[in-house]
Amino acid sequence: MQTTTLSFENIHDHGELFANLFRARRQSFIVQNKWQLPQALGMEYDQYDTPASRWIAVHEFGEILAGIRLTPTTAQCGIYSYMIRDAQRGLLDSIPQDLLYESAPVAENVWESSRVFVSHATPMRIRRRVHAHLITEMTRSAREMGAVQVLGLIPANWPRWSARCGLDMKAAGRVMEIDGIDNQCVSINLTENLH
Repeated sequence: MQTTTLSFENIHDHGELFANLFRARRQSFIVQNKWQLPQALGMEYDQYDTPASRWIAVHEFGEILAGIRLTPTTAQCGIYSYMIRDAQRGLLDSIPQDLLYESAPVAENVWESSRVFVSHATPMRIRRRVHAHLITEMTRSAREMGAVQVLGLIPANWPRWSARCGLDMKAAGRVMEIDGIDNQCVSINLTENLH
């Protein structure tokens, strides 16, 4: 099992991995979850997949087991910034505007985690290990890019597994139902274990 952080600068070094990640996102979000999202060439994408973002892939023999997108909260592409902030600003119909307790941050040391998934094809017996690899690489990559905080919109069952993953997480917004799933914005503090 390998974990790779992809960027527009290094995708040429990883063959089909970048495209496979977007194919796995399509399978997870469009096929399995039945979300209405943009797609082309068998891949899911949106307005936040820009050169400013990074993508984390947990993979084995070219098969994507899990993934995450990291986007700086300072990102700007046309009218869009990052998903959580744009939802709060009323630019996204599918996510309630009152998803955060406070105004969405815009700071070089705060990044957003989005499009988090574990492939439905990932065997149950290795899911905990896959999740650990995903979180470890997300934390490492975010810190490497200068983040001291990661903001994410994730399933509201996060208190069950955050301590197990060694994450210092707290609620950043209310629990809200989106497409039949309870979700919640969380803030992950990355300063605790900095060396």
